[in-house]
Amino acid sequence: MTNRSDSTPSDQLPADGAQDEPVSAHSTDVAVPQDQQGIDHLRLEIDSIDGELLRLIQRRTALSHAIGTARKSLGGPRIVYSREMAVLERFRELGPSGADFAMMLLSMGRGRLGRK
Repeated sequence: MTNRSDSTPSDQLPADGAQDEPVSAHSTDVAVPQDQQGIDHLRLEIDSIDGELLRLIQRRTALSHAIGTARKSLGGPRIVYSREMAVLERFRELGPSGADFAMMLLSMGRGRLGRK
């Protein structure tokens, strides 16, 4: 018999109260779909998130290019390494892939500034 007073809230338990499999994948508390319709619904949400991520990444890149152009015209350094380290640190929350993602963002933001 499963004890319902452990760390899984009762509203996330399957109808029979069993806890053999986790109901959510990560700390974002997404319920695991039980049928194809549920999977399709989550995929639609992923597609929407992907669109928003693309928009945000494009905006971030444009902002970074503007900052780089301003730095160059003001005679500042081409790359501010302390700023880049702060960005890398922020994305470590995502694990090893987070550092790769941060490096991709930094590379996109540098444009010609970061290339020889």
